[in-house]
Amino acid sequence: MTSFRNAVAAAAALLLVSPAIAQTTRVSSNTGAQQENVVRIQIGVNLFFAGPTSESEEAQKLRDRAQRVVYEMAGHECDLLRDVLAKDCRLETINVNVNTNIRQYNQQQADGLNTNGTITMQVTLK
Repeated sequence: MTSFRNAVAAAAALLLVSPAIAQTTRVSSNTGAQQENVVRIQIGVNLFFAGPTSESEEAQKLRDRAQRVVYEMAGHECDLLRDVLAKDCRLETINVNVNTNIRQYNQQQADGLNTNGTITMQVTLK
């Protein structure tokens, strides 16, 4: 399993020049009967991974890598929030969309995957 992960990492490193990242964060407070100092935080990320977009094994590895990056970000986000502003953090939802970007539609950008993710967490403020 470790050699498979190493192979995936090596393939991803060869395929990725560097993903472009955009991130937005939305914080909204809960109302009603819920506790004070509890807020919902939503983070949106947009990533581009250059590489194959066919149905090949390499393209599947790239799709897996694109999804994995968003999941890893979600896994790290509660730790970051605890360091900065939260006593407690709970992951509520993760949405990941991976779309093909083929050069014929956009001559400026290489073939690859546009990946959009939304991560929603509920935190109790310090």
